[in-house]
Amino acid sequence: MSATQLLLSPAEKQVLDSGFAAVFGGTPERYFSAPGRTEIGGNHTDHQRGRVLAAAVNLDTRAAVRLNGTDTIRILSKGYPMCTVDLKILTPQKDEINSTPALVRGVAARFTQLGCKVEGFDAYCESTVLPGSGLSSSAAYEVLIGTILNHMFFDGRVSQPEIAQIGQYAENVFFGKPCGLMDQTASAVGNLVTIDFFDKDHPVIESVDFDFSACGHALCIIDSQASHADLTDEYAAIPGELKEICAYFGKEVLSQIDEADFYAAIPQLRKACGDRAVLRAVHFYQDNARVPQQVEALRSGDFERFLSLIRESGQSSWMYLQNVIPAGYKEHQDVAVSLALCQHYLQGRGAYRVHGGGFAGTVQAFVPFDLLETFRAGIDAALGEGACHVLSIRPQGGVPAVPAEG
Repeated sequence: MSATQLLLSPAEKQVLDSGFAAVFGGTPERYFSAPGRTEIGGNHTDHQRGRVLAAAVNLDTRAAVRLNGTDTIRILSKGYPMCTVDLKILTPQKDEINSTPALVRGVAARFTQLGCKVEGFDAYCESTVLPGSGLSSSAAYEVLIGTILNHMFFDGRVSQPEIAQIGQYAENVFFGKPCGLMDQTASAVGNLVTIDFFDKDHPVIESVDFDFSACGHALCIIDSQASHADLTDEYAAIPGELKEICAYFGKEVLSQIDEADFYAAIPQLRKACGDRAVLRAVHFYQDNARVPQQVEALRSGDFERFLSLIRESGQSSWMYLQNVIPAGYKEHQDVAVSLALCQHYLQGRGAYRVHGGGFAGTVQAFVPFDLLETFRAGIDAALGEGACHVLSIRPQGGVPAVPAEG
């Protein structure tokens, strides 16, 4: 299977064709796919232009697409209302903040700025990247829209890393979320990659050739069953507090500040920014340094060292980054309970950590094959059937999907 396209089985094509026909009538012209992602190393390091280790996974968002001859994009995602965007209006709309149309409008606006003549189209989408799953359904959606525009109207001239940057632009400027670039890059590029975001316009992306299953471990994502609703302020507080640290030094992001200078200034930073901001910066420096160590461990085949670094990252996220329990929450500490369950069922083996943004969403675990059945059964019994997802890494990023013959 090519890394530049995805093969659709006849059954998968039929699902998309039937959905498209029911909504728009007739048949689609083309198909596209963009995967969810899992963050493996570097928790909340990307928005400080640090380093990450991430991978595309075998869950995706797919679309069947047809030109409609108008200036309007119409997208129906299964289970959601129709998303309609007028291409004559390509500026941020206040009433669209935190909405799907904002993402579509933002991606279309950026392509137009690049000289692409975006036209109206109809699309029917289905996704296995469930919202709130911690696998970044929003990034998969942004990359999907960017991939559609790139191949339908721009002859594929925009690179996959650039599609990621376009998705981030849409999310930052139109959607109103100050996200980093990791989610979009992992979804757009595909496979297992390490990314250094220090040069924000030219992130350094390197492939990491490694098969977790060859080391006798399954990559699992555990859904804590918690909702992200009403947690926007918690997520925004992390880059917001780190920005206060940076302002003290007259810098934009922590990766521009020497770690020794940060530690020397801690007495002043505690007074100016508060202790939580200081601790969150401590986490950044530690987790940012762990990423190249994780990459080296994988490349040298030292899987036990890699697992140890995963555990260290999880401890740092809980103690210093403090993105496990939302401030003031007592009755609901879903991610913390999920971590406790992982510790119990792993019996001192494998590794586990908070995954992605934190506060709600998911936990990541590397589970030895001989424990997988009891681990998954225990997690599902405590959190709900299907809470434990066993994933694999997908080589393709955002790509056209081609129907298989037969």
